Amino acid sequence: MPKTFSKSATHILQLFMGKPMAKEVDMSSRNVIVTGASPNSIGYETAKILASWGATVVVTSTDDIELMESSLRRDLRIIGATEEKITAHELDLCDVDSVNNFTTWYRKNYNDRLHVLVNNAGIHKNILNPRKKPPPTKDGFEIHWRTNFLGTFHLTSLLLPILKQNGLESGDARVVNVTSHLHDRVKNKSMFDDDRDYHSWNAYGLSKLALIHFTFEIQRRFAKKYNLQSAAVHPGSVKTNLTKIEEFQGKIGYLLNQICSALASIVLLRPIFGAQTSVMCASKYPFQGGNYYVRCETAESSGDTKDQDVSRLLWDNSDAWVKTLVKNSKDGHE
Repeated sequence: MPKTFSKSATHILQLFMGKPMAKEVDMSSRNVIVTGASPNSIGYETAKILASWGATVVVTSTDDIELMESSLRRDLRIIGATEEKITAHELDLCDVDSVNNFTTWYRKNYNDRLHVLVNNAGIHKNILNPRKKPPPTKDGFEIHWRTNFLGTFHLTSLLLPILKQNGLESGDARVVNVTSHLHDRVKNKSMFDDDRDYHSWNAYGLSKLALIHFTFEIQRRFAKKYNLQSAAVHPGSVKTNLTKIEEFQGKIGYLLNQICSALASIVLLRPIFGAQTSVMCASKYPFQGGNYYVRCETAESSGDTKDQDVSRLLWDNSDAWVKTLVKNSKDGHE
């Protein structure tokens, strides 16, 4: 409870402080993927900024692909940027074939050119009713773990060959993982044996703890040899589709949902401010990877994220799982 109160107090204080903004960088020679970029999201703002700085950007979402692309292109036209810099494609991180199909499509259409992967997509279910356990995914996983971590690991694994290749050729490739300060709600042991009563905030935090381990392990494995760096980002507490409250039903429920939305607008950051740290980590040069970033600066992640043995074990277990997907894939994807 004291930690939760401290975080809340710090967030409220920061609402009235200056918002850190990433400095513009020429991204005209860079190809970028931003996952989870539907309108009103951090990913949407991240993609728009990077495209306006000249990057060739592919954005993804699970639905409304045409709307996402047309909205981004319209926004780029309004600010006088080149709208052709944005292309949208469907991607469902919980669906093995969707991940396989997306990576195959990307490699074919962009000639294996990829310099930055921004893993922004994620979910947080049952925010107001956290003890209600969501149904598992169709392959039997807890949905936060499957979407936020395993799906991201699968996607990144398939794109690692071209990230490493472009890191060697350009001298700089990056993976940016959008995590959360809620990673410190849980401990490492819960990733391998979680026997506690279900709580969606802990499930969400666990998936973000795993993403930070994943981030640090990418840096250790590939930074020196392949010029592939990684960064974990806490974007702040932001009003996005993720925090949209639709828990209440009926006419009174509609009113309560509207009240919750209005309150969220007051106490949460706008997506454009939440995107700044991701943008900075995707663009700043030179850049120091292998860190946890908050408000465009390095920050301290929880002590559990520093355990390299856990990072290696998590990587090995996740990699073994990905290899079973390759073996069982419908199209024999490799």
